[in-house]
Amino acid sequence: MRKQTNSAFSLIEVTLALGIAAFCLIAVLGLIPIAVQTNRNATSQTAVNNIIASVITDMRATTSSTSPQYGIAFGTTKTLYFDGAGQFTTSLGTNSRYRVSVTFPSSPSGLSYADVKATWPAPVDPAATTPSGSVEMFAAFDRN
Repeated sequence: MRKQTNSAFSLIEVTLALGIAAFCLIAVLGLIPIAVQTNRNATSQTAVNNIIASVITDMRATTSSTSPQYGIAFGTTKTLYFDGAGQFTTSLGTNSRYRVSVTFPSSPSGLSYADVKATWPAPVDPAATTPSGSVEMFAAFDRN
């Protein structure tokens, strides 16, 4: 006659396995807010890079002293506000998400330089408070 044995997990083994699984799950769940914040920052930086590229393209396409799309006069500081869809206004509104400041450092005659800086959120003045994020580009324009 053969002896029959039943194999199974003991209560201690099951408890240890559940404890390890719970520890790993808590560690992964703790990383979710960081991943969401990183994704939000990457999305904002991508949008701002597109906005700044659009502003610089508008200034490069200018044949007169004022850009056609954004109304930026060369040599005059200008602040624009953009919403999440990329629509701009010249004043801070409820939908404003990004603040774009265009300044013109001194340059030799015939050349124009522009410092284009975008910060978010738009209501935060970067001169007074550190914004959540910022992107800055420097562009040169040949006006000969």
